[in-house]
Amino acid sequence: MEYKHISVLFNECIEGLNLKQGQKIVDCTLGGAGHSKAILDNISPKGKLIAFDLDPASIKNAKKILADYKEQKDYILINDNFVNLKENLENIKIKEVDGVLMDLGLSSYELDDETRGFSFKGNNPLDMSFSGKEKFNAEYIVNNYSIEELIKIFRDYGEEEKAYYIAKKIIEERKIKQIKTTDDLVRVILKAKKRTSKDKIHPATKVFQSLRIEVNHELENLENVLPDAINSLKSGGRLAIITFHSLEDRIVKNFFKKESTDCLCDPDIPICICNHKKKIKLVNKKPIIPSDEEIKDNPRSRSSKLRIIEKI
Repeated sequence: MEYKHISVLFNECIEGLNLKQGQKIVDCTLGGAGHSKAILDNISPKGKLIAFDLDPASIKNAKKILADYKEQKDYILINDNFVNLKENLENIKIKEVDGVLMDLGLSSYELDDETRGFSFKGNNPLDMSFSGKEKFNAEYIVNNYSIEELIKIFRDYGEEEKAYYIAKKIIEERKIKQIKTTDDLVRVILKAKKRTSKDKIHPATKVFQSLRIEVNHELENLENVLPDAINSLKSGGRLAIITFHSLEDRIVKNFFKKESTDCLCDPDIPICICNHKKKIKLVNKKPIIPSDEEIKDNPRSRSSKLRIIEKI
């Protein structure tokens, strides 16, 4: 399958990173390499791109997209989770970088890959692993987690209001027959959550999102990498993050708010005792969202938000 992906908020991202020739920039989410190529165009010559992706297909595709550049001299591709940012930068002896980009969206290639089961369209394996090496895939979770665990996942990661009814129906159905494919799961969900003409999204959307997040530990990894991303920046360096749902955006927003504030003590305490010092300043106080034109050209961009900070 050909690797196709449209980078969202493309111009806003590249401009927001404030790129200059000779800089060292990290792209934590290589994807279709659209952002990465634009970064290289702006930091070459003498710049260095360090790009991460857990998906081997992204690494393979990027080598074709970036074929005009000299690998290792101009860029380094790392097939690893961005949560290991600090460790990998240490391994290649890079102490500080000028910018970090995180595009937290699922690539169109991954969404359309029938072997992954990220999409509820079609009858595909229930996998949902970016690397194919996660401890538990979606099929295991659906067929082995307790009703309490399923409810928690659907509520916390999918904000699904019918979490109990869907989890209960999954438990009932898997006693009769294992839920092995995306189509199997969709049929079960529709028994617990009927589709109506008023529905703006498919009834399975939130459940599929929550399972993908659970399989790949997405929110946990995001929370863990944010401090390392800030610490890896030089003074004046920028971190740009594109989120695609409220859970991710809330984590990023709250972290940026905390790290752009000096004292975190209760306002009733007359003297600061936390000794917290702000490390960053907000480049944009409100998130940047796609234009109507971009949403029309690429409907998958509609929920994206871009937040940018600069290290003090």
